[in-house]
Amino acid sequence: MNSEESACYDPNQVAVSGGYLNVTAIAKQENCNGTRPYASGIINSFGKYDFTHGFIEASINLDGTGSTIYNWPAFWTDGEGSWPSTGEMDVLEGLGGHACFHFHSNSGGPGNCASGNYTGWHTYGANWQSGSVVFYYDGVQVGTISSGITSSPMYIILGLAVDNSYGGPIHVPSTMQTDY
Repeated sequence: MNSEESACYDPNQVAVSGGYLNVTAIAKQENCNGTRPYASGIINSFGKYDFTHGFIEASINLDGTGSTIYNWPAFWTDGEGSWPSTGEMDVLEGLGGHACFHFHSNSGGPGNCASGNYTGWHTYGANWQSGSVVFYYDGVQVGTISSGITSSPMYIILGLAVDNSYGGPIHVPSTMQTDY
């Protein structure tokens, strides 16, 4: 959790059922570095799996209305060392209700948001090579970043944050489902 988030991460908000990974945000007052009005979940592969370069993809179902994504869902990778020098690759980040991609490093955080409706089921992928990352939504290239790309091993993270500044409109209960 960072200071921008309005939810505490609670392991009870992460479950596997119906063949999907379900990360759910609910209205539930919890205390994590202060009292927060929501509880949500996050999982990661830190210490279990990392990779350096290659293709990563997930099939994710996002809650929303029309083309506006609720809350602050994310499918991303993070370097195992000091941030941002080891890099952070946001394959999907629901910013301001839009589906966005970025690569954070000491050079900054270049990226963009894809146009279109990304509520419901969609695939989000990235081809990370030495010096560049190409991002794909539903198999269509939505962007390329070729500055500041690190080569540090990264682990995978899936989370559903709730906040008042970066994410889309707060809506609970809300579930981010991942098929693969």
